[in-house]
Amino acid sequence: MTFDAVLRRLASDLEISVVFCTRLPLAPSWAITGPDVARASWALPLAGALIGLLGAAAYWLAHFLGLPPLSAAALTLAATLVATGCLHEDGLADTADGFGGGATREHRLEIMRDSRIGSYGACALIMSLLLRWSALASLAGPAAVAGALVAAHASARATMPLLMRLVPHARADGLAADAGAPPRASVAAAGALAIIALGLGLDHGAAVVAVLLLASAVAFMAWLCRKQIGGQTGDVLGALEQVGEIVVLLTAAALV
Repeated sequence: MTFDAVLRRLASDLEISVVFCTRLPLAPSWAITGPDVARASWALPLAGALIGLLGAAAYWLAHFLGLPPLSAAALTLAATLVATGCLHEDGLADTADGFGGGATREHRLEIMRDSRIGSYGACALIMSLLLRWSALASLAGPAAVAGALVAAHASARATMPLLMRLVPHARADGLAADAGAPPRASVAAAGALAIIALGLGLDHGAAVVAVLLLASAVAFMAWLCRKQIGGQTGDVLGALEQVGEIVVLLTAAALV
């Protein structure tokens, strides 16, 4: 493969990851398939970093207008929710409803496919928003918020290809099944980008703690989804991303 072809492939992967993770008005000239998403999963942290920067811009604007940290943090969260279309929040809610309300594997998967939200899902969303909002509000100024946001959104999305690689699909259809297992190189590249984002966005001690917590989150989710539904789904991946954001932002709030 020529150097130009490599650059085109990298640019294509980045575009796929942004289209997958956001609602930004990008329109690829080709139909994106599941294997395309798996291959491009190395670039998910870059899409996450873009989302973090959009949130940081919202916080800076709120700070410039003289709004208090609580309001600025709320508007920052709102900006990231609009940018992503609440993609991962939806996965978190479905996973909480299924794992919390299902009596059998089949029942849990059925609940996770239901578009309606239940009490477990609602509580999970409230806790996710409260934890992220309070963590952002406690950070000292736009620079700290920007670093924490980029680190959180980039590294949280790097956990998804790792779980896809480690855990088999729970269903024969669906987003995760269509994508398949990402190549090892994509998983490794996503992990490297996550470490870089954490190192740039947090101080060294906090970055090490965040890496350990993210690894623990992946291990726990791998065990839990195997136990509950026999594998992973797109909803489980979304739930893992939310947990990743939370642990990194809480680490930043506690240690930065």
